[in-house]
Amino acid sequence: MLSIGNIIKKDQPLLFWCMRSLPKYKREAVFTLFAFSRHIGDVLYSDIPVNEKTELLKAWREELDNIYDKSVPQTNIGRKIYKNCMRFNLPKELWSEILNSAFLNAENPLQAPKIDVFEQYINGSIIVPFALALMIIDNDHPKANMEMAKNLGQAVGITYMLRDLKDDAKHNRFYIPQEILQETQIAKNTPLNMLGDKNIASAREKFALLAESCYNKSERLLNKMNRNETLSFRLIKNISQCQFDIMKKRGWEIISPKPHLNFFQRVRILYQTMMK
Repeated sequence: MLSIGNIIKKDQPLLFWCMRSLPKYKREAVFTLFAFSRHIGDVLYSDIPVNEKTELLKAWREELDNIYDKSVPQTNIGRKIYKNCMRFNLPKELWSEILNSAFLNAENPLQAPKIDVFEQYINGSIIVPFALALMIIDNDHPKANMEMAKNLGQAVGITYMLRDLKDDAKHNRFYIPQEILQETQIAKNTPLNMLGDKNIASAREKFALLAESCYNKSERLLNKMNRNETLSFRLIKNISQCQFDIMKKRGWEIISPKPHLNFFQRVRILYQTMMK
């Protein structure tokens, strides 16, 4: 079985090398957190029956109890969480929010959710993992860290939703909030019908404005933070924003193909991130 570090190295090699600048105990804790989040995502987007998904997510609620209340984790990732993460006093409630977000999308895939449901989903699926990682890296500035996690998480999350809109629709998911659809006169319908609506470009553009604002705020926040400690977050931002900029430049009416960055383009972004 691959170690958690090797899992991250195989899945996100550039991110892995960015994390090498962190002290080993912090690096292993962040790797463990990312592996947990990836595992929950794999469960959520797998083709297993819905009842099996919910049972696995419920089992993770029990495992959090095992980790925090009983100190006897039963799974490999649970034991890694206990070993690598508990020293940072990460609140159990934040780990639970990751699961709460997954439950929102497990039994019935999200389809044009109301804005409050959308915010709950993106909070648990990406903002909270970013916040936990920042707590591990530097817990001396909790307010600034949470603000950065919120803005960067929302920007990156919306970018992925815009990028994967067609694939998500094929799997009965559609993340553009209901309020944006109403503003652009798109009736709530099946994901594929909403995707094919004549006003979909306007809806994507309005959705993109939220991400663009958050990218600008996260850039300002990152500039105030320690460069070495936040190198991985700068890389995440720059790679995601590059994909966002490709979509914006070609026009929001164009959904396919998805913006793609090859390995050499990603390495160039890494180099520019390190040198800037």
